Amino acid sequence: MKALIVDDEKSIRDILSIMLSEFNFDIEEAETVKEASKKLNESRFDLLLLDLRLPDGHGMDILRTLREKGKKTEVIIITAFGSAETAQEALKLGAFDYVTKPFDVSELRLILRNVKKKIELEKKVEEYEKTYKEFIGESPQIRRIKEFIKKIAPFDTNVLILGESGTGKEVVAQTIHQLSHRKDKPFIAINCASLPSELLESELFGYKKGAFTGAVSNKKGLIEQADGGTLFLDEIGDMPLPLQAKILRFIEDRKIRPIGSLEEKEVDVRIIAATNKNLEELINKGLFREDLYYRLSTITVELPPLRERKEDIPLLVKYFLEKLSKKYKKEIKRIDPDFLDYLYSLPFKGNVRELRNIVEKAIILSDGETLTIPGKREKELTSKIKIGDFPENGVNLKKILEETEKFYLKKALEKASGKKIEAAKLLGLTFREFRYRLSKYQIEDKLS
Repeated sequence: MKALIVDDEKSIRDILSIMLSEFNFDIEEAETVKEASKKLNESRFDLLLLDLRLPDGHGMDILRTLREKGKKTEVIIITAFGSAETAQEALKLGAFDYVTKPFDVSELRLILRNVKKKIELEKKVEEYEKTYKEFIGESPQIRRIKEFIKKIAPFDTNVLILGESGTGKEVVAQTIHQLSHRKDKPFIAINCASLPSELLESELFGYKKGAFTGAVSNKKGLIEQADGGTLFLDEIGDMPLPLQAKILRFIEDRKIRPIGSLEEKEVDVRIIAATNKNLEELINKGLFREDLYYRLSTITVELPPLRERKEDIPLLVKYFLEKLSKKYKKEIKRIDPDFLDYLYSLPFKGNVRELRNIVEKAIILSDGETLTIPGKREKELTSKIKIGDFPENGVNLKKILEETEKFYLKKALEKASGKKIEAAKLLGLTFREFRYRLSKYQIEDKLS
């Protein structure tokens, strides 16, 4: 952990350095606002001990700048010119604590102990969020899986991930990789069902120039590219039998021979495989090697389908909303409760992947700040324009007429496949009247 002491008195800096060293901080010092600002821009500091009165400015300006930039550095204010107002202002800006000179060493030591605990906790949370950023869920099933993969990740055993299509098997594989000592090395993934047997072999093992027609240069295979890291074999149940034998041999001796080469290369990779198929059934049918199955399944992780952990749906929707809103440049701030109820009612045969597609469609079709069921607005409009009892509180007739007009303009365009002249006829309008109404409501811009 790094700490920056900002004080223009050398004796104070020396005392603070001694105290910080007791808590194993790496320490840097600065005497002025300018020097401190430069250091804070160039490096990340976990803790800042900040004097308010500095030769070239006020320490509170440094604190304000930190918060404006969204930096999470913990700040302890130390000054001889303390006041209740200054303390309150500093705390409002997110300072951890406030002490005055001459300070009580025991009091400051206690503050440093507490702030170190907070920093350590936040680092753990940050590391957790970074590691599990794609593996969303807090249901009992997902929590158990997270704890399990945390235990197995540090060891180089092979892992087999089982689960229906769309349950997030690759996300789990990436999480295991991130929690392992290989996290700074490559994570290489390949879908074994996506390529014919010959191409899959050349992709995995690579080839030498001239090994076959079209091999105009040497190519490093994915296994070699993953050297030091993790190789993820997705849909392993679809791997052809002849290639299964070569993968088995590689797992046993950790050597590969590129196609057309006479030399073998040693490669150090951890293998994580995944499938949505029942490998034991495939073994019985002679479609999957039993010895390979036992090699791959040293550790097995089974992912539950989304329908068995529907309590995770709100978290997943929130995650996809934040991610996809940026992609489509939408300002969606709320989720309609009816939208969540609608999602809870679905069987989700496509699991998390299907949920993502539904949320993506809803975001694309949204034209407000609330994420709703696609088509809900049109259904509401249809029900509104039916003549019924007059509400006690009255109605906003202008709004109803505008919404009704927009509804029928859009529907006419859809029915006429975008041909404005035909759409105008369907509504009994002249072309000029129809075009005017499109312009009035900017419907063409919204449709494009």
